[in-house]
Amino acid sequence: MGKSKHTEEIFPLVNAGGEVIGSAPRSCCYERPGILHPVVHLHVINSFGEIYLQKRSLRKDLFPGRWDAAVGGHIIYGETLEGAIKREALKEIGITDFLPELLAVHTINTTYESEYVHVFMTRYDRSMRYNPEELADGRFWCLHEIEKNIGKGVFTPNFEQDPPLLKRGFMQR
Repeated sequence: MGKSKHTEEIFPLVNAGGEVIGSAPRSCCYERPGILHPVVHLHVINSFGEIYLQKRSLRKDLFPGRWDAAVGGHIIYGETLEGAIKREALKEIGITDFLPELLAVHTINTTYESEYVHVFMTRYDRSMRYNPEELADGRFWCLHEIEKNIGKGVFTPNFEQDPPLLKRGFMQR
């Protein structure tokens, strides 16, 4: 059952420089591209150079069943970047003891929305447990496996548009 507009989350709206210029309910941000709102992505890389990906729940509105960054979520109006990344990491993969490193900030436009994305990575070798309410699966992928599946509908467009971790050497040992 979906949330009504009276109880749904409120997202900040930002300009191309990331400055907050207003707010809107979640549903408005999915109406069409051009309503720019901030999100966080966290890429979790282990000491073997593998990257943890989440398989999105089949109940998700956008890209159900596709593989995506370990953690991804919207920033709630009034929330800090650190608060958003920690909240989403706990909710999706059950971790709290990590140090996120900001890699890049960029814009992703899909046919559904426009996101101002803060891309983080962390090195992490401890156990994680994905939340079955949020994710259908989660596992580490090697570089070759990811490269082999790019452009084949296996990953979300958002994952494929993140600045290339693969080419920046973050997945190397």
